[in-house]
Amino acid sequence: MTRKERFQFVIDYFQQHNPDAETELLFDSPYQLLVAVILSAQCTDKRVNMTTPALFNKYPDSKTLSEAVYDELFGFVKSISYPGNKSRHLIGMAKMLVEKHGGEVPLTVEELILLPGVGRKTANVITSVVDQQPNMAVDTHVFRVSARIGLTHRAKTPLATEKQLVQYTPKDLIYKMHHWLILHGRYICVARNPKCGECGLKPACKYFQKNV
Repeated sequence: MTRKERFQFVIDYFQQHNPDAETELLFDSPYQLLVAVILSAQCTDKRVNMTTPALFNKYPDSKTLSEAVYDELFGFVKSISYPGNKSRHLIGMAKMLVEKHGGEVPLTVEELILLPGVGRKTANVITSVVDQQPNMAVDTHVFRVSARIGLTHRAKTPLATEKQLVQYTPKDLIYKMHHWLILHGRYICVARNPKCGECGLKPACKYFQKNV
């Protein structure tokens, strides 16, 4: 199976079995999504979703968040990984939104990555989820799953993985491919003891063909 054929198999499978894949983070606005994604770094979406309702009630927009007192904000996110750094990032991010973007979340990767706490992965998530831009966010799940299946070849970094996935995925499906791979990695192709018996991608998966 060529890589092009492997991509087509994977895309056809997900289009049939999970056509409406989307982020599991709960949000009602680009601002809320940005906060949630910053909090989700090295933390589960489930934990973030348990934390954000009270946070958004206290800080409903970037203006209120920009005026947050560190110690008070820390109290809302202390159950999240790295709460100190994330509290500082959130306040700094909100201040920059207010000062440079009129309180609104910009929707270009170039502008987003200038915000505190926002790297390329987060910027790709925001633009692809909010605006369905053809940007591929690569987290640990996407990195692992794409390599295991054989969608990527010798991609040693998230950026290399991103470039290969974008190259072979139809442009109008890139934003959805991100969710397909994340969810597959979260529930089926887990890091330890992947659930190959439950996986419908076995015919196209290099890992399965080599190890099972």
